[in-house]
Amino acid sequence: MTIALFSDIHANLPAFEAMLQDMDKRNPDAIYCLGDLVGYHIWPNEIIAEIRDRKIATLKGNHDEKVEHILTTEESLSVSGNEYAYHIIGKDERKYLFDLPSYITVDYKIDHGNLRIAMAHGSTRKINEYILEDTDADYVINMMDESNADILVVGHSHIPYHRVLKDSNGNYKHVINTGSVGKPKDFDNRGGYVILTIHDYSTLEIEDSINVKFIRFEYDIEKSVKAIKNSPLPNELAERLIIGK
Repeated sequence: MTIALFSDIHANLPAFEAMLQDMDKRNPDAIYCLGDLVGYHIWPNEIIAEIRDRKIATLKGNHDEKVEHILTTEESLSVSGNEYAYHIIGKDERKYLFDLPSYITVDYKIDHGNLRIAMAHGSTRKINEYILEDTDADYVINMMDESNADILVVGHSHIPYHRVLKDSNGNYKHVINTGSVGKPKDFDNRGGYVILTIHDYSTLEIEDSINVKFIRFEYDIEKSVKAIKNSPLPNELAERLIIGK
């Protein structure tokens, strides 16, 4: 079973289209989006339309949640700065974001029983919580135990990692951050996502019995940067795309 996992598109359509092109070639068995479809860029409605057309299971990110408190009117469309990115989202698209779940769990049957994956934008406790590579191990394990998760997949920080923890029963727990499709922050300006492979023989007793592959892809960053600079958004957002921060 191969599972494509991605997060933090942030309305960057050139990056999203490049990711989809790469992902389609890999033909994963399942696809999940961990949220933050919008914010920081000018194509939120196009991103949402493609997600919906493809029927990709999607979670709500903290930037998606922010839209719930914004009403789009002619007056609001004159807003400049970072807020402009939220006011250009259409009414139907805002309704879609409002209805997204905060986290989901999926169970896979393997030879040694079931393997449960919990997926959230920030964490299963809070949509905007950062679960970083150095977050206290006991804290992370306790949180995973709340949802009986063997694998936790998150986004939000825009920094990819795969961390393996050992619980009190000697079982291995996996924590994965997908990185960001449209706004990476690890000083690599390529977009990123993850392919997770679960085998029939995968087990919690063997550390490397699941495979996590971090995919980085090039995209038309010049087009993306130019679009920001020609919009009411701050030029700083374009500069951050260039340096990957």
